[in-house]
Amino acid sequence: MPGQFCVIAPDVKLGRDVTIYNFVNLYGCEIGDGSRIGSFVEIQKGTRVGRNCKISSHTFICEGVTIEDEVFVGHNVTFINDKYPRATSVNGSLQTEADWKVVPTVVKRGASVGSGATVLCGVTIGEQAIVGAGAVVTADVSPGATVAGNPARAIAD
Repeated sequence: MPGQFCVIAPDVKLGRDVTIYNFVNLYGCEIGDGSRIGSFVEIQKGTRVGRNCKISSHTFICEGVTIEDEVFVGHNVTFINDKYPRATSVNGSLQTEADWKVVPTVVKRGASVGSGATVLCGVTIGEQAIVGAGAVVTADVSPGATVAGNPARAIAD
């Protein structure tokens, strides 16, 4: 059930028992059964959030991101979908969707992404992996691995 001041476009597919808190912007995405979306979250078109996920407040999930089932995404996590972002095209006009290509990112089942992390495009975060708070993920994270830092590197438990 949506909270107050939410913008949920008619093309959004919401599963059963999805909880959506205040000040959320959803469009063109799919949210699986039982997932919770915190306040001040934006989830863009072409994004899929699986079942029983927790997306914490102030998180940005852009086009091209797939989040599988049972994933935890901490507060203020940012996903990126363009390796070479520019405001304008070569002729100086503002870019449109035709001027760049979305690079997909996948967060596998049961992974956790800590608060303040930034996940660059084109990576896969493996099943049950843990991304530490504030990490900058620039490369794939192996299943079950724990990574931290900038750039994110495997750490011993």
